[in-house]
Amino acid sequence: MPRDLPHRQPRRLRGFTMIELVVVMAVLGLLLSIAVPRYLDSLDRGREHVLEHNLAQMRTAIDHYYGDRGAYPDSLEDLVTHRYLRAVPLNPFTDTAEWDVIAPTSGARGAVFDVAEPAGTRPVRRLVIEPAPAPSVASSAPDPNAPSSGDGTVP
Repeated sequence: MPRDLPHRQPRRLRGFTMIELVVVMAVLGLLLSIAVPRYLDSLDRGREHVLEHNLAQMRTAIDHYYGDRGAYPDSLEDLVTHRYLRAVPLNPFTDTAEWDVIAPTSGARGAVFDVAEPAGTRPVRRLVIEPAPAPSVASSAPDPNAPSSGDGTVP
């Protein structure tokens, strides 16, 4: 009987190498660095859209109140009390029902002529402003658009 030679079984793969894990983490980091800012911007755009809608709804309710009663409401709660609104809408940036109330100026009755977003409720967006390019050195040629004194010389 021939003696069986010990044959080698293929080495079992037990997991990923460190380099494979590093490459996968780098790709995931790159994808997240692209996706997360776009997601956060879409949330801000959504909040701005809700804010515009809420202001439009309150302004429409104020106009209807004035048209029906001949006076502006004394507070935003009057719009809810008289069923022009179900509830005072929330500011999506602060999650509160606090709004800046603008009073009528022409001596009309009531205290709420318009509503606005309270100042300082939106997050500050950083705007990067590039410095203006340095002015070029003036050439010795006269500017054809410059006013002349009439004697052929340029001031």
